Amino acid sequence: WYHAAMPNFRRAFVPGGTFFFTLVAADRRPILCTDLARPILRKAIAVCRQRWPFVVDAIVLLPDHLHAMLTLPSDDANFSARWAWIKREFTKHFLASGGTETPVTSFEHANRNRGVWQRRFYEHLIRDQDDFNRHMDYIHYNPVKHGLAACPHAWPHSSFEKWVRRAVYASNWGCSCDGRPPLPTDFAWVEGLAME
Repeated sequence: WYHAAMPNFRRAFVPGGTFFFTLVAADRRPILCTDLARPILRKAIAVCRQRWPFVVDAIVLLPDHLHAMLTLPSDDANFSARWAWIKREFTKHFLASGGTETPVTSFEHANRNRGVWQRRFYEHLIRDQDDFNRHMDYIHYNPVKHGLAACPHAWPHSSFEKWVRRAVYASNWGCSCDGRPPLPTDFAWVEGLAME
C-alpha cells in the first residue's frame, strides 16, 4: 500500500551523469572532520575511484555530513554501488582504528548495518550548467551556512581551493573577511529538499 508521507527512494540512473549527493553520519554524530575520519574517508574514495572510476567535481566535509558532486563514466550509472562500498570501507577502517558507532536496531544488525552512517543518502541528477553551478556554490558555501567558517576559503575540508586555482572562483567569493559583506547567495531553491 502507498502512504503519502512515505519517501520516494527511486534513483535516477543516467550513464555518464553528474550527481549531487548528501551523506549523513548516524545520529548526526560529528565524526567526519576528525583527524581519525578524514584520512580514512579520503583513502576509501581514492580506492573506490581506482576500482570504479568517477570524477569528484566538488566535495565538502562537515562534522556530521558531506556533500559531493560526482560525474560517472559514459557507460556507467551505478553510483549506489560506489557509495555503498565507500561507506562500508570507511566504517570497517574507522571502527578498526578506534572510532565508535551508535547502537543499531536488530533489523539493522540483521542487515549488517553499523551505526556509523545513515542508511540512505540524498541524490540529485544535475540537469544543466546552471544546476551544476548552483550545486557547486551550495557545496562550497555550506560551512558558512552552518556557521562553521566565516568564509568558504576559511574551511579546510572542501574542494573550494581547487576551484580557486582553476580560476572558477575568486579567492574572496562569499567572503566576509575584513568586515566585507559576503556575496549574496540565494539558496531558497533548497527549501523543502532533503539535502541537508
